[in-house]
Amino acid sequence: MNKKFKIALAVVASAALGGAAVQGLHAQAKPKAYYVVELEVLDAAAQAAYAPVVQAAQRSAGGRHLRTAGARIVAFEGTPPKSVAITEWDSLEQVQAYLNSAAFKNLAPQRDKAIRIVRSYAVEGPAN
Repeated sequence: MNKKFKIALAVVASAALGGAAVQGLHAQAKPKAYYVVELEVLDAAAQAAYAPVVQAAQRSAGGRHLRTAGARIVAFEGTPPKSVAITEWDSLEQVQAYLNSAAFKNLAPQRDKAIRIVRSYAVEGPAN
């Protein structure tokens, strides 16, 4: 009986240790971030040329474009923006690094000709 008790105690201790390890791993997960840009198109041709370039820069920095350009926007309160671009990132720090990067800054002349940014912000989602 003493041997069975030791085995049962080892099983319970292992389960508790495994549960604590899994909980620790979940606590380390970083929440995704969503970079939202509300914009107005200034020049449709310039915007058509700018969109693939900025999307490529975002992809190379780790962002995933959610294809919201030209999508229908429905306002439930207030005035809706004319257009919205949303990009998913692995973390808020990744968004900030992209916005501070040379790739983003070098696109400013092309961006300023194509669109006017009304508002831009990042939203941090829940951790997975």
